[in-house]
Amino acid sequence: MRQGHQSWVFPSKPVILGHAAIGGPFEAQGPLAEDFDTLHGDLMIGQDSWEKAEKVLLEEACSKAIEKAGLRKEQVNFFLAGDLMNQIISASFSARTLAIPFLGIFGACSTAMEGLALAAQLVDSQAADYVLAATSSHNGAAEKQYRYPTEYGSQKPPTAQWTVTGAGAAVVGNKGKGLRITGATIGRVVDMGMTDPFNMGAAMAPAALSTIETHFRDFQLPHDHYDLVVTGDLGKVGHAILSELLPKHNVMVPLQRYIDCGKLIYGDNPNVWSGGSGCGCVATVTYGHLLRRMSKGDWKRMLVVATGALLSPISYQQGESIPCIAHAVAIESEQTGE
Repeated sequence: MRQGHQSWVFPSKPVILGHAAIGGPFEAQGPLAEDFDTLHGDLMIGQDSWEKAEKVLLEEACSKAIEKAGLRKEQVNFFLAGDLMNQIISASFSARTLAIPFLGIFGACSTAMEGLALAAQLVDSQAADYVLAATSSHNGAAEKQYRYPTEYGSQKPPTAQWTVTGAGAAVVGNKGKGLRITGATIGRVVDMGMTDPFNMGAAMAPAALSTIETHFRDFQLPHDHYDLVVTGDLGKVGHAILSELLPKHNVMVPLQRYIDCGKLIYGDNPNVWSGGSGCGCVATVTYGHLLRRMSKGDWKRMLVVATGALLSPISYQQGESIPCIAHAVAIESEQTGE
């Protein structure tokens, strides 16, 4: 049901029955390598194009999440997925393989939490028993579409980010044991007039602020309610900007509880400029590292705020500014007693 102006509360607390993260060779060198279910040593993953490789990543994440949920794919009612490719081909071609009723979604790098929020809504409203939500990105495919092919060797500024080669998936159900989804806030499009496609963190930070501010207002929560507030892929630049914006807007989230997936996935590696990005960034970090730590009891309540830049190659080549969005999902352990 609706909570406040643009949020949903889920009284049944849909459960995350299974979740999986698949990564590529560069992710295997990062500090979160042990939290992936599978890591590939070949960026092509045995395929003849980066786009086909990304499809394999997504299919593997979906199959692994269904397996870990203890289900067969025939038991899953709906598949919600999207990606960065034109016409979300990674998602739609994976849906062809999985043969699960499919709803394609696009929120750029916010797609992971857009899908998870919709999955929880379908389950909570009894429109489905089991829903699979997933997304993916591939460094080579994204670079080719949005910037320059990697063979071009173009130089990038320090504000740029490295697109994650990875996929993440989660199965949401109406019963069972596991981490539970208690609420979600659907973001507004925020556009501060930025036009630089190599500075996504600065462009997306105001959208993250808007959604976080709205979430606490809609649910009437104290700002220290969550043990962890996570943004999707603002990277070092966006993380620093949002860390300044939050207190300026009287959103007093303890900054020691605020982290960013774009900073986490590659650690201090200087070769990724400002950090990680892409649909696979928040998806792999959340469905790999964060949920695993939460299941171990490190945190009881977490708010994941996935951010997305809704630009296209056509829009920025025509000088358009970059509209951005952020979607938030609240996840709790069963030990909260609420």
